[in-house]
Amino acid sequence: RTILEAQELKVPIMFVLSSCGPEIVGDDVVAVCEEVRPQVDFEIVPIKCAGFRGDQNEGTDIALDAILRRLVVQSKKKAPGSVCLIAPHANSNPTWMGDLAWVKGILGQMGAKVSATLTHDTVLGEFQNVVSTEASLLLSHDAGQKAADYLAQEFGIEQLCQGIPLPVGFTNTRRWLTVLGNRLGTEDIAERLVNEGEKMVVEQCRRKGMEQFFMHRAPAAIVADATVGIPLLHFITEDLEMIPRLLCLRSCLPGAKEILERELAELQLSPKVVPNTDVYQSKLALGEVKPEVVFGSNIERHAVEELDIPLVFRIVDPISQFRSINREYFGYIGMLNLIEIIHNGWLDRYRSKERRYKARW
Repeated sequence: RTILEAQELKVPIMFVLSSCGPEIVGDDVVAVCEEVRPQVDFEIVPIKCAGFRGDQNEGTDIALDAILRRLVVQSKKKAPGSVCLIAPHANSNPTWMGDLAWVKGILGQMGAKVSATLTHDTVLGEFQNVVSTEASLLLSHDAGQKAADYLAQEFGIEQLCQGIPLPVGFTNTRRWLTVLGNRLGTEDIAERLVNEGEKMVVEQCRRKGMEQFFMHRAPAAIVADATVGIPLLHFITEDLEMIPRLLCLRSCLPGAKEILERELAELQLSPKVVPNTDVYQSKLALGEVKPEVVFGSNIERHAVEELDIPLVFRIVDPISQFRSINREYFGYIGMLNLIEIIHNGWLDRYRSKERRYKARW
């Protein structure tokens, strides 16, 4: 009845999402949608996504699979230089929209055209463009790999930058841009972006007087999802000169695990690793390792109060600090954004927790 009533809304498509109750009692949502489909003039996409099927990352993969199988059809022609972006939203980076804008800007400079973004501001017509896309670019280590694999197997859409960390910090950004430039045939543009970006970061840090003494060889912990947590390893080890002693990942898919193992071997690091962590496991690990610095969220800020850990830099959700601007973590401006958060967090450590004045008003 609800599907039929939706005709009054004049929509081009309707998504029908199940929940725990209907799936527990055995309601066949897919069959209902198939039965009523001839009676309406819009597309229907049923998605079986009861909460017991997994976490939000599993939900993203389930939704992408249902959408691609229902809306993407075979095409004979490929659009040269076209790229489909996958799962930019599937991580705990509170500024993922800034990262998405950065990636689109880089692709534009390299002469590539974004055919679709799965999903962010995605219109129905973009799904028809997906199959004619030459390549895909996955922007998460937490979800979306199944969608990239499906597009590769069914439609021959090559996945770019597969098996390497996302572009956070000097090493990861240089590697990511170089691999992308080689594939798109724009090696000269990639080299220029790297040279200009690295020079800009160095000059900006010198001009602003970056204080790094408190970071030098400081034992550090990372509590984040794989999308943000894995790329941070190179950044805090090489660029900030800290020593990662603990890595708690909220997720750890097989592909992300392989990337992590290669990163640790390359950096010659052997931190304590807690995959698929929860709040309790992270707190136990932090109490055992006792780092000086934690890269995490507002949860870790409260969790370490009784552990005598002095610094928690909140860079992933949930964060109690309001953000009006989509500031990226990817690329060279992203490096400066992260450094700014670290410096402000370090200075906040010395601010009084008690108000020692009385406001005149």
